[in-house]
Order: sequence, then C-alpha cells, then structure tokens
Amino acid sequence: MKIMNTSTNIQIDSNELAGKKVLVTGGTKGIGEAIVKRLRQAGARVITTARSMPDDLQSPDLFIQANIGTPDGVQTVVEQVLARFGGLDILVNNVGGSSAPSGGALVLSDDDWQQAFNDNLFAAVRLDRAFLPKMLEQHSGVIIHISSIQRTLPLHDATLAYAAAKAALTNYSKGLSNQVAPRGVRVNTIAPGFIETTAAEGLIARLAETAGTDLDTARQGLMDSLGGIPMGRPGRPEEVAELVAFLVSDRASYITGTEYVIDGGTMRRNTHFLAVTHLENL
Repeated sequence: MKIMNTSTNIQIDSNELAGKKVLVTGGTKGIGEAIVKRLRQAGARVITTARSMPDDLQSPDLFIQANIGTPDGVQTVVEQVLARFGGLDILVNNVGGSSAPSGGALVLSDDDWQQAFNDNLFAAVRLDRAFLPKMLEQHSGVIIHISSIQRTLPLHDATLAYAAAKAALTNYSKGLSNQVAPRGVRVNTIAPGFIETTAAEGLIARLAETAGTDLDTARQGLMDSLGGIPMGRPGRPEEVAELVAFLVSDRASYITGTEYVIDGGTMRRNTHFLAVTHLENL
C-alpha cells in the first residue's frame, strides 16, 4: 500500500520495511523523531531511546529510557532490545550533540572532551559492537551513523569537541564498513548541515530576542555563520529521514562505506564522488 508523506510530498511504500526490527537512538525529537516516524510508515518495528521519557509517549513498549553516553546506558538498551526483538536488522545511531561551553579550545576541560566523545562516538561504537554479531550471523543488516558537516567545518568557538568527535565517527564508520561488507552488512554515514529542528527553532528565537530582530533575520544570521546556504533555507528533519529510509532499504543494496552530505549546498567542496559505469558500453 502507498501512503503520502505530507511533509515531503513523497509516496511511501508501507510494506517496504515490513518485519524489519530497528533501533533509532535519540528518537523522541528532531531528526531522530522524524526517522522513527518515517521508518514506521514503511512498516518497520522501531524501538527508540532518550535520556528522559517524553510526555506524549504513545508506545511504551517501543521506548527505552537510557543515557547511551555511558556504558551502563548502552547495556540497558542492549538488554532490552534483545529481550523484545532478539536482534536488529537496522541500527540508526542518531544520538549526538554538544553541551560544552563556548570560548574555543582553551576553555574545554578533559571532561568536556570526554563527554563529547562519549555522546558522539562511543555510544555508536558500543551499540555497533553489541548488535553486529547477530547481523553478521544472519549475513544481513544496515547501520547508519548520523555525523555532521562540522566534521570538516568545525565551529571552533562553541562546538570544537563535538566536531572532532563527529570526524572520528565518520572515519570509524568507513573502516567498519570495509570490515563487515563481505559478510552482508552495510554501513553508511549521513552528515546533515543546518536542520531546523525544534531545538534550532528555540535557538533562533533566543537569538532574535537578544539582538532585537525578527526570526527571519536571526535565521539568516545563523546561515551566514556557516558561509551561507545556496538553497536559501535550513533543511527539515523529514528530509534527513527520507535519506535514511532510502539507505536502509533494498533500494540501496549496493551502497556501503559512503558518507552522504545533506546540507543544501553549504559545503563548498564536493566530497562525494559517484562514478557510474554503463555496463552495456563495455
């Protein structure tokens, strides 16, 4: 059955991921929430995680409260996912973010650096390590790592540790993909640019209030801080979710070890080269 995604005006095959067992970390708001919704629309059974329980939780059996920036939090998620699903077909490592203070490298403590790497690298590494054996055993599975364009465009004043951790995540993801591809598991990375999530909307509102300007001016100021966005607007969480839905599906069965930038053209240098060979011309 086909359904229409009203956010993207794209028809969705509601059976494309039927029966697939999925974990999306950080799936109660922003990009993660959009990913959870999109994969469920495609027929997948999706468990998600967050540090706090949302007020409007609809399916308690598909939610795990845990801080996966800690080993104990990861262990909680692993145990509960295995108890409910027995294993995974798809793992989307979406959790990330920065709580470090602004002010550049010299104000960052060891704890700031460690927290950034715990949240943005080690959470994914630990979950991959837990769920990969079953995927390798069944010779199928997909892992998606949500990175950031800051891995190559770090905002040194506020998110340097976050950017460094995302760079490490991208590098790790490529190495892992080469290791597991021969055994049927695909690993890809997505690097979003400025996506206007609810949290971003709040930031825009605060900037507008502080500067005494309107929301459009504050939004433009954020885009200018990135060097501008050629498409003229931030991205939407649903647009990232659509890319995830493609990459975890059989439509992307020959795609692995690749990073996809989704940033409206913010990155000025093309980091993704795609060579297509027409076999009939050989």
